[in-house]
Amino acid sequence: MYLKRYLILLLFFTACTFSSSQGLQTPSEMTAADLVDPVVDAANSRWFFFNSATRPFGMVNLSPDMVINGAWNSGYRYHEDTIRAFSHIHAWQLSGVPVFPTTGPFRGHLGADVYGSTYSHDNEQIKPGYHQIFLDTYQIKVELTSTTRTGLHRYTFPASEESHIHIDLSTFLGPCDTDYGDIKMINKRSLEGYALMGATIRRPKAVKVFFIIEFDRDFDRFAGWKDGVLKQDILEIAGSRTGGYVSFVTKKNEVRLMKVGISYTSIEAARQNITQELPGWNFDQIANEAFSDWNTWLSKIEVRGGSDKQRRRFYTDLWHALQGRRIISDVSGSYCDMTGDTMRIGQIPLDTQGKPQFNHYNSDSFWGAQWTINTLWQLVYPQVAEEFIRSMLLMYQDGGLVPRGPSGGNYTYVMTGASSTPFFVGAYHKGIQNYDVELAYAALKKNHLPGGMMSKAGYEHNTTIGGGLEYYIDRGYIPYPLPNGGKGFHENGSGQTMEYAYQDATLAQLARSLGKKKTITIFQGDQKIIKISGTRKKAGCGSKMLLVTGKSRLMN
Repeated sequence: MYLKRYLILLLFFTACTFSSSQGLQTPSEMTAADLVDPVVDAANSRWFFFNSATRPFGMVNLSPDMVINGAWNSGYRYHEDTIRAFSHIHAWQLSGVPVFPTTGPFRGHLGADVYGSTYSHDNEQIKPGYHQIFLDTYQIKVELTSTTRTGLHRYTFPASEESHIHIDLSTFLGPCDTDYGDIKMINKRSLEGYALMGATIRRPKAVKVFFIIEFDRDFDRFAGWKDGVLKQDILEIAGSRTGGYVSFVTKKNEVRLMKVGISYTSIEAARQNITQELPGWNFDQIANEAFSDWNTWLSKIEVRGGSDKQRRRFYTDLWHALQGRRIISDVSGSYCDMTGDTMRIGQIPLDTQGKPQFNHYNSDSFWGAQWTINTLWQLVYPQVAEEFIRSMLLMYQDGGLVPRGPSGGNYTYVMTGASSTPFFVGAYHKGIQNYDVELAYAALKKNHLPGGMMSKAGYEHNTTIGGGLEYYIDRGYIPYPLPNGGKGFHENGSGQTMEYAYQDATLAQLARSLGKKKTITIFQGDQKIIKISGTRKKAGCGSKMLLVTGKSRLMN
């Protein structure tokens, strides 16, 4: 009954009534996925906000890019007049593998501002798992879909003596530059390589994106460019500011298919991702499966009543809630660990059938989710919530801290506090406990103590000052401006104080549930001894302030 009331409260704000269900019926007989409107707010899109040809939490997030440079106001931008790329990763601080089909004299080496194409929304169709658009400049119909780790392209070309598909590894793509690229021709139907996506202010280490590209038909030749200069008669192109392309002759309405499998660990893993997820070439089947996959996930909540606009708004928001956080592990369970000085390939434990027990995830910060969609994930998608927890515990075992916004195996130290704690605690109290709970408690406790996540303000990679935790322990609040501060973003004093108090309170709930004798002392309605400006006072039920003592934070 508690969970049912909680779920009703969660969805009350949609102005609809609902019940939890596997199936879906609406007055219009439209499915949940039919009701998604992908272009809502696409005019103001952040790099990872808009995704079309993707699966829920997919590693591949394939969609058109009108703006390719910048984490904000980039990617798919509805009112921009030029498409410059179709790239495969739109994630928190991650991007990679932009491709583009063209006809006529090759111009890929001149940059996306030159080879980009105009288009019209009149010749566009978007639905979950599928995107179709027409490149007016080249008269090419582009269709995109995907599995979890592989993108599938279908291009319908005009008659042309020169048709091309190029991979531009010389571009600044989304939040990061491409520091280095390598593309190698394997045969007349296959390329392989990797892109080194540069470090950012938020993600401190560069990340490799490995790829395999397969074509359903032979291409005539492979060539490339370096520093804007074309390179012919080659089998491989590598270096900074490089790119590669394949060329062929096409007849009117000739269809060419292309698969792009990616991995953060190795070329071989990218190849295995294709082999396991996309062995065939049936584009329509994969697009239908992608749509069906989305419908299954979205139909976990059934909406009845309200207006058509309200139902569309609800399912569009739910669609967005199942994106942003991205799988980074391969079908084999291998994953990229960047918590140390160099890249390490880790392995998720396998089950009795030899399959990974869970997926490893990136996340654009649980800082925002602790106020919003934590509850949604845990009540409606408990398996995903469990995977998030096991993924974060894996990162704790690798690097010593529970992350609050991991990217490409990196700690980003995004925002403030120990924002993963409310997620763990909320999940535990909803019965999601299929992991080492004692390990989780120890890991969270470490995050709340000096040297842990709370000691770091936003993007404070190398110090533990900006969090102001020592002041919080000693005084019960964090001063602003912070003495000896300036080491991290978001040194916000009172805001940090309020967040730490909330997160301490949630950890105290977990400690009590686990039977710990010593825990965070925090006001929760009964009388507690707290420390205020060096004096000890009693806080009664009317107190509005949440403060702690240094001694009270030394927990079991």
